Amino acid sequence: MQASLSLSQARRIALAAQGLDKVRPAGTVSARAVGRTFARLHLVQIDSVNVVSRSHFLPFFSRLGNYDRAILQRMAGTHPRRMIEYWAHEACFIRPDHFHDLVQWQNRKWVGAHTMDPELRNGVAARVLEALAAGKPMTAGELTARLGHVEDRQQDNWGWNWNVVKRVLEHLFEEGLVSASSRTESFERRYMLTARVLPGLGVTQVPELDAAAAMDRLIDAAAQAHGIGTVRCFADYFRTPQKAAAVAVANLVDSGRLQPVEVAGWDRPLYRHAEAKLPRSATGRALLSPFDSLVFERRRLEELFGFHYRIEIYTPEPKRKFGYYVLPFLLRDGIVARVDLKADRAGGRLLVRTAHAEAGAPADTAVELAAELQLMAEWLGLDGVVVSPAGDLAPALAEAVAPGKQQYPL
Repeated sequence: MQASLSLSQARRIALAAQGLDKVRPAGTVSARAVGRTFARLHLVQIDSVNVVSRSHFLPFFSRLGNYDRAILQRMAGTHPRRMIEYWAHEACFIRPDHFHDLVQWQNRKWVGAHTMDPELRNGVAARVLEALAAGKPMTAGELTARLGHVEDRQQDNWGWNWNVVKRVLEHLFEEGLVSASSRTESFERRYMLTARVLPGLGVTQVPELDAAAAMDRLIDAAAQAHGIGTVRCFADYFRTPQKAAAVAVANLVDSGRLQPVEVAGWDRPLYRHAEAKLPRSATGRALLSPFDSLVFERRRLEELFGFHYRIEIYTPEPKRKFGYYVLPFLLRDGIVARVDLKADRAGGRLLVRTAHAEAGAPADTAVELAAELQLMAEWLGLDGVVVSPAGDLAPALAEAVAPGKQQYPL
């Protein structure tokens, strides 16, 4: 017989797997704590939007509080690297031990140079690899200059107007031959041969891996990060094909790594990882990035937490329901509110542009959210929090942030 769990138990398993079930530890956050958190998550998504902070920094704040972001830069940019960039859920920092398994399964041919004339692509690729083998890490612009490449700028594909060198670089990145050694201040990749970024793990230095075994490892890692979920949940974590993921789930059930379970109100086949913990209660509190791994899979989020969530960055402003950069607010075992935030770095303020409570939000939602916003402002080096009157939670939140003081429209 399958084990049966309540929805509350399933929530606590999911939160524990993501490191979001407990109150954050007090005191200075060590590099070891950051490393343990990343090991638990297996990946963090990268996104260029910097309205609050770069998206890969936020999951660590959610779980650890006020930590030094330079720790992540060292983990990703110095030897021995504990993070490396590659395609996973989207562009992500991943654990290096997943790199070769993901190279087996990623297929982002729209990103690079697959449609380019093969003779041109191969010729540019040879010159790029030669330049990277001989010199320091370089951005696409620096490599373009080094190779003396001149090209008319295209304007017909907004957001992807890459020249030939950049397209070939992304092609080599997908193939695993080239990696990002670090990022510039403007968030450009500095490219380097993967064999130099991860000595001993370059693609050309290892035999071809068994693809089915690679999928088993990826789905096992995804299930660890979820604690509990469906085939779709696990496949979505690293964006692997669902059919292959389903075969891996069956293999992991046979090996005892996954256990089929039933959860009241969840009508799809579910699996609990063998190492998943079920805490007696959830006591954590966190603002979650729109790209946090807890909220990756929107259907799971709605089934587990009753929380309907869409990112509205690309929605025209008049049609937005909640705002541009909206962070869900987790309190204990529920997602109880959402806030549209912006870091006003010039003015030294964290701006709350809208604040909305979920149905049934507990009475202490505004007070707890205010404390979390003040912690975030401190972490971002801002002087305080300013709450706009927009949203049903805004009046109570403004009072909790600054009792007895007027909050001004933004």
